Amino acid sequence: MTKSLFPGFDGLMTLSRREGVDVRPTLLRVLTDLYVQSSTHSDDEQRQFVELATRLIDQVDDATRAAVKARLAIYPSTPAPIMQKLGLSAAQEGRRVPLAREIPAPAPAPPPAPLPVRTPTDAELRMASNMAMQPKDAADIYDMFFRAGTAERALILHNLAETPLKAAPRIPTVRAKRAIQILEMAAIAGDVENFAFELGDSLILPSRVAAQIVDDASGEALAVAARALDMPSPVFQRILLFFKPEIGNSVTDVYRLSRLYDRLSDRAALVMLAAWRGSTLAVTRAKYQPSLHDSERQRARAGASQTRPGVQPGSAPAVRTGTDGSDR
Repeated sequence: MTKSLFPGFDGLMTLSRREGVDVRPTLLRVLTDLYVQSSTHSDDEQRQFVELATRLIDQVDDATRAAVKARLAIYPSTPAPIMQKLGLSAAQEGRRVPLAREIPAPAPAPPPAPLPVRTPTDAELRMASNMAMQPKDAADIYDMFFRAGTAERALILHNLAETPLKAAPRIPTVRAKRAIQILEMAAIAGDVENFAFELGDSLILPSRVAAQIVDDASGEALAVAARALDMPSPVFQRILLFFKPEIGNSVTDVYRLSRLYDRLSDRAALVMLAAWRGSTLAVTRAKYQPSLHDSERQRARAGASQTRPGVQPGSAPAVRTGTDGSDR
């Protein structure tokens, strides 16, 4: 089961201990999600799931353990050792569906405090996004980033944090949280179209740029976009494993991007976001510049071809005559 559901599990665990990047919460969530996708399992699959999950349950945080417990509580084929490990019990003898222990109702939350600063509207955000960086600078950074290799991209992002370039405004927290949930669901479902649409809509990016971020093979662009949304690191790792199988199946790539993401500053991500937005304006200007230039030349030619007459109407000198009718 381990080989078919998650090929790099053993390698990730080994590298986790050696490199110090803790992906055990993500691995337990992914392992559980893959297990419950099938209604039946062979004895060998069940044995391996019990062995791996039991080991990870003792090593993860309470939030991850609670999420896995809630997922397995409604799964009809949860192995008995896992039920016992998580404190689950069947409602009655012989019943297959395990039920979680009753969860007390949470206390009513206090009313939210008034925000000291008004949240900017979408129109204000879009205006600010267009003014964040000069189009030429944005286009240069955009081209340099997407043409660079993995090592060069990491250096570019590190340097962006120290530049005086103006960063894009932060995405409002409520909008970012909703986007993160939609992106994670689309990634698990493998829905590339909705993933790209939500990414572009939440970051105020044109569809062309959003598609390029999604299609980026090495994953740094996706890491920048996720950091701009302030996406939690475990969610980003799950997106890598589900949405980018060419990366998720590589132990080295998973850890490379996990380290990059944890070290990536918010400012660097927002400066790059400003570059992505500003590059669109540069492309638009370049697209229409030839036609604008030709129009100016034609107007200049038209003005030059209209020669003024030597004598304007009504300006001819009067002819004087003498008393005898002859010219003087």
